[in-house]
Amino acid sequence: MAAKALQRQHSDPLCAYIYDLDSLSQHVQAVVECLPPQCEMFYATKANPALPLLRTLAPWVHGLEVASGGELQWVQRHFPDVPVIFGGPGKLVSELQHAVESEVELIHVESLLELKRLKAITEKARRTQNILLRINLNLPEMATTRLTMGGVPTPFGMDEETLQQALSMLGSAAYLKLKGFHFHLMSHQLEPDRHLALMQAYFRRVRDWEKDYGLQIEQINVGGGIGINYVEPGQQFDWPYFCGKMTDLLEKEAAPEWCIRFECGRFLAAACGYYVTEVLDIKHSQGEAFAVCRGGTHHFRTPAAQSHNHPFEAMSLTDPAAQSQTGLHHQAVTLVGQLCTPKDVLARGVNVPVLDVGDLVIFTYAGAYAWNISHKDFLMHPPPVEYFLGETMT
Repeated sequence: MAAKALQRQHSDPLCAYIYDLDSLSQHVQAVVECLPPQCEMFYATKANPALPLLRTLAPWVHGLEVASGGELQWVQRHFPDVPVIFGGPGKLVSELQHAVESEVELIHVESLLELKRLKAITEKARRTQNILLRINLNLPEMATTRLTMGGVPTPFGMDEETLQQALSMLGSAAYLKLKGFHFHLMSHQLEPDRHLALMQAYFRRVRDWEKDYGLQIEQINVGGGIGINYVEPGQQFDWPYFCGKMTDLLEKEAAPEWCIRFECGRFLAAACGYYVTEVLDIKHSQGEAFAVCRGGTHHFRTPAAQSHNHPFEAMSLTDPAAQSQTGLHHQAVTLVGQLCTPKDVLARGVNVPVLDVGDLVIFTYAGAYAWNISHKDFLMHPPPVEYFLGETMT
């Protein structure tokens, strides 16, 4: 077991991220191969931009989606031949200039001002740039998720009411080519049928726009949004079912010339990662047990960000018969970190068969939006070890 081996290698208690790259490769390959022929899968780099993960993903996905100038330069430096699309709100003029100069495949335009800036940049450079317009549809009948990105007041994308104005601006933009539309109304989607209903709404609205505005659309980017069920890990989004139904939906609702792009992050990378922490102390306070672990939410922000008890496995390194006086046996425990805040909680009131000081706690589904979204410098604790199983340096 990699976690035990790492523990033996360190004199201080262990805190580490372990990534299973072989598992990641198999998962992404299966996801992409399941897609209907009209569809493509891009990886949302923001989920986890670690270079070994990107090297593992790149051969299977159709390209990479970036959401900042930093991500754009990162993937262009390491993957110069991989198609890149550039989205995200608040793009700097300098970032848009770099994107145009480096010939990114597409820029997802988030606002009328961004469209105006991009028009000026391309005219000055005399370079043609393909774009998608990100539209925030108003779909009051659509079921929402825990993280709704559109259909409500939001800083993301343009409201549908501004579409005519955007198209008017494009009419005088000689170097901007509208290829289609980008939608991303919600994340953490766990219900395939609800997501299919969302896809249907996208397709029907684009068909209306083609008719109303005389457009010829080549691409619809439907975003990511496929969630991970952290509360019931055994009940995950049924991707094969979704893809089978998606094939039927495309036949009924989509134009044959449309390319449908997904840009998933969490759904592709979460399951390959593990956050491993060693129990430093077990304390009792007013009838409750607390296990103080090496690290905490400054390393692994996911449970705090999602407000859930993160799934974990406890790896006991002691003989239950020789359990210390501080050890727990079939008791509820709250797992916390080393931070000076009561919000530093990884899981609260969860029953464990056995847990003692020196044991390892392994948090699963830690491969996405985990280490890379954490407030890493708080209290200046050292960073966790990062270990990549199956890494091949190229």
